[in-house]
Amino acid sequence: MLQDKISKWVKRYANENNRKTLVVGISGGIDSSVVSTLCAMTRMKTIAVSMPINQIESQHDLSMDHGSWLEEKFNNVTHEVIDLNRTYERFWLDTFNEYGSEHAFANTKARLRMMTLHHISGAKRGLVVGTGNKVEDFGVGFYTKYGDGGVDISPLADLMKSEVWQLGKDLGIMQEIIDAPPTDGLWEDGRTDKDQLGGLTYDQMERAMELDEKGAIAIGSDVELLNKYRQIRSMNLHKMEPIPVFKNDGTTQTSNSKSRS
Repeated sequence: MLQDKISKWVKRYANENNRKTLVVGISGGIDSSVVSTLCAMTRMKTIAVSMPINQIESQHDLSMDHGSWLEEKFNNVTHEVIDLNRTYERFWLDTFNEYGSEHAFANTKARLRMMTLHHISGAKRGLVVGTGNKVEDFGVGFYTKYGDGGVDISPLADLMKSEVWQLGKDLGIMQEIIDAPPTDGLWEDGRTDKDQLGGLTYDQMERAMELDEKGAIAIGSDVELLNKYRQIRSMNLHKMEPIPVFKNDGTTQTSNSKSRS
């Protein structure tokens, strides 16, 4: 089964790199719920971390409920709750209040969370396990560079969102999480992924991504869909392409590592 293949892949990678712990942030969304469950299935020490930052209560409740479910189901899981509200507010109010970009502060939340996960990972000889899916990571670039994109391994990055939802059902993830509107949880007004992605649903983005990759000619309603998808993608290509490197011979070379924001 797919969940067994992914779980074994995660464990094999950890063993090959002499890592003893898997660290994953859980938000109450389907992607992080699936990834944390797959990590737990390895039977390796798994630390699932809830990191509220001015979180909408319903989102935080789902994160807490999933963490409790993991601890009840797997004896190798520890659910940690690290409240980052004061850290974020001090950063916001005392340091960067003159740079009041709403979007920048949303990305700062993601970066604070990733710093937290890497600190735990560094202390426990761990791996930070990513939660991005194929549409987000390689389609529209819907993640924060050096935030939720700053991971060690990415188990879902070759799965479409629809496949992640199906995997969630197969794993017995809470129905409330499966049914919840996808959101990155970075906005205090509760805006969803659809709100941020020009009104496109994941089903629509999957169709557009398939059309784009095949070089198919769009007709009818697909024309507008593909145009929206390409517009979003073009704005985020800098996240998905390697970092440009100046070469002293006058050329430009890209690095071997992928840059993510």
